[in-house]
Amino acid sequence: MTLVDAAISALGTANARDKAELSRHLAAEWFSGTIKEIGSGTPPDRPARPEKPELKLPRDVPKRKITAAPEGRIPLLHALAHIELNAIDLAWDIAARFTGQGLPRAFFDDWVRVADDEARHFLMLDDILHEMGAYYGALTAHDGLWQASTATAHDLLARLAVVPLVLEARGLDVTPAMIKKLQSVGDETSAEALQVIHDDEITHVAAGKRWFDYICENEGLPKVETWQALVQKHFKGVLKRPFNVVSRERAGFAAAFYDPIAH
Repeated sequence: MTLVDAAISALGTANARDKAELSRHLAAEWFSGTIKEIGSGTPPDRPARPEKPELKLPRDVPKRKITAAPEGRIPLLHALAHIELNAIDLAWDIAARFTGQGLPRAFFDDWVRVADDEARHFLMLDDILHEMGAYYGALTAHDGLWQASTATAHDLLARLAVVPLVLEARGLDVTPAMIKKLQSVGDETSAEALQVIHDDEITHVAAGKRWFDYICENEGLPKVETWQALVQKHFKGVLKRPFNVVSRERAGFAAAFYDPIAH
């Protein structure tokens, strides 16, 4: 088995927990040297997905309001689990889709590590949902995250600009407030899980920035202007203030990139 074979296997696994558990196993195989070669192949245009949750347009997914009762926290945790499931597939996709570009092995190490982190996050959130009497798939969700993958499937630099440096960076902005809200209603377990996710996401944004910079330097491209142009072309939303500047800077992502084009 090559790394690309492993990635396609994870992408082709429909059951969410099975996908996460397989991802953790495959990551361990890669880092132990059991999987040695990167290989080549074509990942699917869309990853396999379970029958539930039903996917709707973002505007049709009910708004979430955190309360002390489990039913007031389950929608948030379900939405976050859905994000983490998509993030597993996004990490495997980037590891498999861009193999023919002369990238160093460290590039693939980074994205396998991200896939492993996202799988761990999903399992952690799904465990909490089960403790609350729920499960992933019990509520509706939206498909916006994978649309970003489709829009950038042809261009690694665009993928790096949008997925880690817009979508994951946005997680750094919004997670601290969610942690405080969960703490305010006495849910320390969920708050601690979100803190783990936040801290790991700093390393994911850092990986995106590292490889974005690497490609720009190799191709003689100006980093700030290139990132801004790619985001304005390929990201369908807007960059929303306020930003978590401290966490973004810990990831090596300076405000000079995003602040001038924010709304």
